[in-house]
Amino acid sequence: MKIIKTEIYLYKIPMVPFTIATGTMHFAQNILLKVFTDEGIIGLGECSAFPMIVGETQTSCYHHAKDFAHYWKGKNPLEISARLAELDTVIAGNYTIKSAFDMALYDIAAKAANQPLYAFLGGSQKEIESDLTIGIDSPEKMAQQAIEFVASGVTTIKVKLGKDPKVDIERIAQIRAAIGDKTKLRIDANQGWYPKDALQVLKGLASFDIEFCEQPMHKYYDDYLPALCADSPIAIMADESVFTHHDARKLIHNKACHLINIKFSKSGGIHEAIKIHDIAAANGISCMMGGMLESRLALSAKMHFAMASPNIKYYDMDTCLLGHLADPVLGGVQFTGMHLSIDESPGIGAEVDPAYLTNLESCVV
Repeated sequence: MKIIKTEIYLYKIPMVPFTIATGTMHFAQNILLKVFTDEGIIGLGECSAFPMIVGETQTSCYHHAKDFAHYWKGKNPLEISARLAELDTVIAGNYTIKSAFDMALYDIAAKAANQPLYAFLGGSQKEIESDLTIGIDSPEKMAQQAIEFVASGVTTIKVKLGKDPKVDIERIAQIRAAIGDKTKLRIDANQGWYPKDALQVLKGLASFDIEFCEQPMHKYYDDYLPALCADSPIAIMADESVFTHHDARKLIHNKACHLINIKFSKSGGIHEAIKIHDIAAANGISCMMGGMLESRLALSAKMHFAMASPNIKYYDMDTCLLGHLADPVLGGVQFTGMHLSIDESPGIGAEVDPAYLTNLESCVV
């Protein structure tokens, strides 16, 4: 099998502005790939650039995608490890756009095997229930949002923090007072607290029954994490501190996290995510399946990966629910409340409506 061409789309999705500690996103900065083979199998891939976190933009991803597609033309997509290693010879890092190419390869491979991706990865169908995230706003507005979430059946709420330590404590105090103690709360500071404040904030939040805290400090303060993990009353989940399995290895060795958040757009896709999952599992560190602002296409790939990954214990798979004003995906993962399901279609099992693609800037390599 050989790759004969690749279609690349600026897969912009309008959305309600979504705010975290590092900034506000006004639209989903995604890239969509369609990788065509000489055997008629087409692999789809999607990535979601989050510039304030990964250092890539939709524009940079689009231009790198053209280089990658040229490099792969005429080569065998089933040689996944070799193809992905070649991308690292083109440019270091840039894991977000690499994750879209990775996803397309796995989609092709699973389709060639006539298996849903989860089965190709060695998994089986299982129940998955996601949290739902509240972006940063005033404590009063966030508490009202939490009330609405609970009324709609949400059982786990993830709360974005990291702007101001004192106000962050007030945000959680008002949310917990508004919804009671039956709903799980997890928090994400997105690198927003300084080392001198992080432990104080976590101690201030200890009485509110917080499941865990994601990325309390900037990743360049990783050397402060061992002490924080030792003293924090709330479990610490590494997110922006773990892009690759080498990052995971170092943090685990230094006892710098209790948990790890896996995201394709940080790691470069499924191939590297497997390595992160496995090294974490070998060291008793549970993982979460997370994401950026992907549509249900990439979310479907994440669903398959989560079903094939027994060490993923937590699910933050609400990416397309975070204010997306359009859902152009056909098939793929489906929501019943916050419960996710997917059928037995080969590969990822999702497509994008051709009518939606006609309005996007694109190119063919």
